[in-house]
Amino acid sequence: MFARTSLGLSNLRATTPSSAAPEPNPKQLQSNHSASDPHSEPQLRKLKGSAQLNRWSRARAVRSGRKLDRQNHRAATAVVEERQSGEGTWRNSPVAAVGGSEEKEEEDEAAVLAKSIYMVSDGTGWTVEHSVTAALGQFDHCLVDRGCPVNTHLFSGIDDSERLLKIIKQAAKEGSMLVYTLADPSMAEAAKQACRIWGVPSTDVLGPITEAVASHLGVLPSGVPRGAPGRSSHLTEEYFQRIEAIEFTIKQDDGALPQNLHKADIILVGVSRTGKTPLSTYLAHKGYKVANVPIVMGVGVPKTLFEVDPEKVFGLTINPVVLQTIRRARAKSLGFSEEVRSNYSEMDHVREELEFARKIFANNPSWPVIEVTGKAIEETAAVVLRLYHDRKNKCSMPRISKRY
Repeated sequence: MFARTSLGLSNLRATTPSSAAPEPNPKQLQSNHSASDPHSEPQLRKLKGSAQLNRWSRARAVRSGRKLDRQNHRAATAVVEERQSGEGTWRNSPVAAVGGSEEKEEEDEAAVLAKSIYMVSDGTGWTVEHSVTAALGQFDHCLVDRGCPVNTHLFSGIDDSERLLKIIKQAAKEGSMLVYTLADPSMAEAAKQACRIWGVPSTDVLGPITEAVASHLGVLPSGVPRGAPGRSSHLTEEYFQRIEAIEFTIKQDDGALPQNLHKADIILVGVSRTGKTPLSTYLAHKGYKVANVPIVMGVGVPKTLFEVDPEKVFGLTINPVVLQTIRRARAKSLGFSEEVRSNYSEMDHVREELEFARKIFANNPSWPVIEVTGKAIEETAAVVLRLYHDRKNKCSMPRISKRY
């Protein structure tokens, strides 16, 4: 190892262009420096490791769960020491030849160290993918810092045992985990047995809940994947209602067509950048017709908003500091001029607009106001739907009901 490192250093020195004067010996420079300044402390030379040692060091950091400070690491490996004396300058830069490929090496290491999760489904894979994503959400503290990197691989439409066994065999080679949703009990059992034989850790997402529901209903499951031949078509009445809801929501975005507000199931009201449009789209995909109405200072709110059933209306509010940050980023991405940008994202203007919205909400106490600061779209949607169904069904216990 050290012999290889020394060889690399000698090659680097050999390729350095020669100057008019011979390069001074580092030891001679050190002795001259000490002699000229006897009170100065001796400077310790920083030892440089080879590229291989650097890779091992980063690998140990990742395995131990520590966050890898790549900027400091690059700075440490790219330091060029300069020692000056009266006779000349000596530069020690042993990493000049290996610094260019470090970023690629780090990516390769992350890929090698990452653990894999194989997701197998006999359908689209939506259920298994979202289940794994929800589970990985419990490990953000580890995944964000790349302390335990994970690669997920989705295999959808796996409806024959031959392909299933090939996937499990590959998972065994890579030391992967297998998570599967297989409606056919024989396929699920085959996956379970193969994983046991080849030592692949596995989890059946669909099986346990299907058995529990079958026991509760007293009816055997069909064991046929959704979308398989013989199953009822996806183009049901509910499907077309969802498409209609999406089309309605797109047309009603940002206060358009206020005369149609009475046709909406849900109406969202709030100042700009409180997430009205993405929330509307998310709810529309669940089959709800949603309209959103912006609150802008100097622009009147449509009168039809106060004529509709107030139980349809939901106000959205947000922390002013967070709103200012979002608006600044938005204005910059749209290329607004400095004057327009300052009016749109200035803190005084943001606070005034939020206060203006608060007064409108206060004058309409039947509108629930939802704080969206720090909430994901799904979280806000869950609150809206719970309140919507509570009002619609006159329920005292919060729930979102749906009949099949």
